[in-house]
Amino acid sequence: MSKRQLSLNFFIYPDGHHEAAWRYKDSTPDRLLDVTYYQELAQRAEAHKFDAVFFADGPALADNVRPCRAVSARADHPAHRDRVRHQAHRPDRDRIDDLYRTIQSGALFASLDHLSRGRAGWNIVTTSSPQAAQNFGLPEHPPHHERYERAREYLDVITRLWDSWEDDALVNDPASGVFADTARIHAIDHVGKHFRVRGPLNISRTPQGRPVYVQAGSSDDGRAFAARFAEAIFTAHQTLSSAQEFYADIKRQARAFDRGPDQIKILPGISPFVASTQAEADRLQDEFNELIQPEYSLIQLRQMLGLDLSGFDLDGPFPRHLIDTDSARGVASRFKLVVDIVDREKPTIRQLVQRLAGARGHWVIAGAPEKIADNIQTWFENGAADGFNVMPPWLPGGFDLFAEQVVPILRKRGLFRHDYEGAMLRDHYGLNRPASIYSNAIRAIA
Repeated sequence: MSKRQLSLNFFIYPDGHHEAAWRYKDSTPDRLLDVTYYQELAQRAEAHKFDAVFFADGPALADNVRPCRAVSARADHPAHRDRVRHQAHRPDRDRIDDLYRTIQSGALFASLDHLSRGRAGWNIVTTSSPQAAQNFGLPEHPPHHERYERAREYLDVITRLWDSWEDDALVNDPASGVFADTARIHAIDHVGKHFRVRGPLNISRTPQGRPVYVQAGSSDDGRAFAARFAEAIFTAHQTLSSAQEFYADIKRQARAFDRGPDQIKILPGISPFVASTQAEADRLQDEFNELIQPEYSLIQLRQMLGLDLSGFDLDGPFPRHLIDTDSARGVASRFKLVVDIVDREKPTIRQLVQRLAGARGHWVIAGAPEKIADNIQTWFENGAADGFNVMPPWLPGGFDLFAEQVVPILRKRGLFRHDYEGAMLRDHYGLNRPASIYSNAIRAIA
């Protein structure tokens, strides 16, 4: 049996993950809308044998766009925008819309998996952006639990649609005149609280069976959702102990769904400031923090905590007593993460916004390549991670430093591949190809 190895994603965030990255002298903000820029970044990841590139998107414009980049800071996929669609006032019309949108979403991602020859993954998240609701007919954002309830049904529908063609349903035999074996194409006949979809999908099963399901969210609802559906999980942790607790809980819950724990890859975010010495790395991080615009930072903090600190002294103590832990935000994973930082470190407001500026609450580490590699190895070998979503503070240089200086150390220690062993995303992650639920049922009956 081959030795367990790290999975590494390159999280491409247009100009980098530090909120002031676009102002840094070596960033390239003028290329944000240049498609060749993203092609070049993906080629860098492939050259260094990364498992995947990870993209973020969001269905609404953030309130704090003036002092910062014009790209949403939400790690949501646009294909999930129909999860917040309102149904109450037009149930019949919205059910028709849901049918079309569900089939359209499934067909688009199936097409992407075919076109890429099995290299597609889908970020199955519910948006946390309150502005999104007003773009989809809602007066306010649906409650956290309600969003996940809808998402669970949506994922069940999509999974059944992608499985509705068995692997050998596409015959494509000109001699016999048979294009498809209709006995192996199945209507899903789903009738639920939020969706009514007959199916089947109008495209054959994909090279991977279905795209890899990737999830981001650490609340109780998010964990249960991940344990049931996710095959890779992007999560945020500040400490080894927090990551270990999350890792153990997800693997435990996966067993309750009769899923093998090794079929879920847990990938915390890491944003590394890499330099030849610790002092140089610290100076580099300080240089970024000096470019922070408090106006932007405080809006970010307000969105996470529901607390407006615009009139407070930035160098005064953080007013912990003003945080409403009983609010609806209290169940959100990022809310809890920020409160934990406040309780553990007792920061000033400025110190807190600097902590969050690095990667919106993900693990930020500064140091020499050996230190970065040591920490990654510790998390990997001590039940905290199966790999990492690498979030460079700025691009492209931040990625190049990590890939050229840290990855070779991991490779020398036998923790990361020298070359790909397969061509599909599932091969990189070591995930099994799922059988169609319909072919499994037929074999069981037989």
